Amino acid sequence: MGFCRPLNKPSGFGKNFVRSTIMIRYKQFTLENGLKVFVHEDFSTPMAAVNILYNVGSRDEDEERTGFAHLFEHLMFGGSQHIPNYDIPVQNVGGENNAFTSPDITNYYITLPADNVETAFWLESDRMLSLSFDPNVLEVQRKVVIEEFKQRYLNQPYGDMWLKLRPLAYKEHPYRWATIGKDIEHIERATMDDVKDFFFRFYRPNNAILVVAGAITFEEVQKLAEKWFGNIPAGQPYVRNIPKEPVQTEARYLETSAAVPLNSIIKVFHMPGRYEEGFYAADLLSDVLGRGKSSRLYQKLLKERAIFNSINASVTSSLDPGLLLIKGNLNPGISLEEADRAVNEVLQELIDTGATEEEVTKVKNQSEASLAFSEVELLNRAMNLAFAANAGNVDWANQDADIIRDLTVNDLHQAAKNILRPENSSTLFYRVETKEPALV
Repeated sequence: MGFCRPLNKPSGFGKNFVRSTIMIRYKQFTLENGLKVFVHEDFSTPMAAVNILYNVGSRDEDEERTGFAHLFEHLMFGGSQHIPNYDIPVQNVGGENNAFTSPDITNYYITLPADNVETAFWLESDRMLSLSFDPNVLEVQRKVVIEEFKQRYLNQPYGDMWLKLRPLAYKEHPYRWATIGKDIEHIERATMDDVKDFFFRFYRPNNAILVVAGAITFEEVQKLAEKWFGNIPAGQPYVRNIPKEPVQTEARYLETSAAVPLNSIIKVFHMPGRYEEGFYAADLLSDVLGRGKSSRLYQKLLKERAIFNSINASVTSSLDPGLLLIKGNLNPGISLEEADRAVNEVLQELIDTGATEEEVTKVKNQSEASLAFSEVELLNRAMNLAFAANAGNVDWANQDADIIRDLTVNDLHQAAKNILRPENSSTLFYRVETKEPALV
């Protein structure tokens, strides 16, 4: 269990790429306890994917009790009311399982032969009903999370980047702390009462979405869902009340140092959320800037001027307004100030003149290719349905390709003018730590 790795975007597709994606067909129903169920039948495979999404992420945490959503990703594998070990039954039927936590959601999934799909219903329903709440499990998983915090965020070069960037970019919204938590002491202080309160507040059927995909009929899913989930009591409806991040009006800077191999510069800009208007224009704008060796930042600042050793751009794809990120490691002898000026020149050029028709066509084709390849996987289709349904409209899972195709040069130019403004930026200078010479 752990963080799910995002699909890498393939590169190298030209203008003649066949523009087609799989339509994710589905049927749906809702149990009396509020559990929303979506079924995607696909009998071209003998497999099934069972994905259950809980509508809780790090943005839903108390500022003084952060890291709980991620802690629960671990606790959910530590035994439930009637099942002491989650992994063994999955392995016994030839299945695989994993989970991931984000600022917006917590997602659990199992892939297994469709003939054994009831095992997934049995396992997932029992841990939705109640965890074991074994004090030993809490202590074990607490130690696991603390060690993960140290290994991933403190003892890895640039590992604390997001711990520093998030509170720089966000001042009001709970995106200002990382999914692992704002302070590891919050997990160290977690009590069993805290854990039970979090579970029965968020891990209820009316705060979850179940998607079943593969070689199973809608009618079979209805029977299994009613059998295994129907008697689980609903919880109090969760009404999210998150402060809106104010519009940023001036550039922000922060400097840090650590034992890293190269000086690094990271810039982030506020942009629309995943299903908001303008998201894909911003996403493709990041591709124009930093996707592959033909991107602007690579060509101008690595190939032509040799300022950077590596540089790329990406987006966070969060549900609430997210961030467009540019990260580059500098070549030795180049100052961070010089690199920052060079990046700003490239950004200003995009603001002034926009991307070319050729650039926009290229990144549109690349993005459509990514969608097409991702939707080949049964589990990805199940996840896409769950993500869209949780965001408010399951049909959004089938609209990405059309949105991308309709984007124009002008759309990306407008996104550049709206997003890449200096006053919308937060910049982290990450310096190589210099040690004072020892006194003889």
